[in-house]
Amino acid sequence: MPRWFASELLGTFVLVFLGTGAVATSVAYDAPAGLFQIAAVWGGAVTVGIYLSAAGSGAHLNPAITLASAAFRGFPMRRVPGYVAAQFAGAFLAACCVSLLFDGGLAAFEESRHITRGAPESVATAKCYGEYFAEPVAHGTAFLAEFLGTALLALAVFGFTAKGNPSGPGALVPPAVGLTLTALICVFAPLSQGGFNPARDLAPRAFSALAGWGALPFAHNGIAWLTVYVVAPVLGGLAGAAVATGLFREVAEGGERG
Repeated sequence: MPRWFASELLGTFVLVFLGTGAVATSVAYDAPAGLFQIAAVWGGAVTVGIYLSAAGSGAHLNPAITLASAAFRGFPMRRVPGYVAAQFAGAFLAACCVSLLFDGGLAAFEESRHITRGAPESVATAKCYGEYFAEPVAHGTAFLAEFLGTALLALAVFGFTAKGNPSGPGALVPPAVGLTLTALICVFAPLSQGGFNPARDLAPRAFSALAGWGALPFAHNGIAWLTVYVVAPVLGGLAGAAVATGLFREVAEGGERG
């Protein structure tokens, strides 16, 4: 296995395992129970994932970041499919491990509330894997939330690491990205669960479909599994990277502007 593939797989596994594990503990055991606590776990998870994989792969950990890197940072297009495959593999393995640890607790939660897994109401436990938006949030609002959230995340990632940004965090990029993700989830999670990462959503969603939730993960919210949780983050990542590239290229070429 190439080092870059193993690094992306491991980094994404850590990110998704810790993040979805926090959601599972919240649902199954009511801890951590608050939005900020779960957001902070996601922020810590991406920090750890970046530290583990940066040397081997550059720590993309997200197809939206990989595609944006190919568009604006000269990342080889021939590597994009392999990176995305590694990210999806890591996220799928993470979902498997979350299920091994927490499925008993989730089953007890369902039993106590008379929820049949695979029925519409079982979205209450399916959300431990994939992401869903609830009424009164509209499809367009959820799409905008994922687009804008991913754009801001990509803006931070590409801005923090831009050669034309002398005030970037340098060696502290991983916790800086983690803090950014924590803040973004706190703002956007009530609207869309705040995924900003197609691999983080789609791979665990596919696992949940195989693990008893059946058609629900791809039927609830209709086509949003594709539009909101795949298309919107990809477009948002490209938009955020474009803004960061233009902004810090101008600084690099023209110096500080007043």
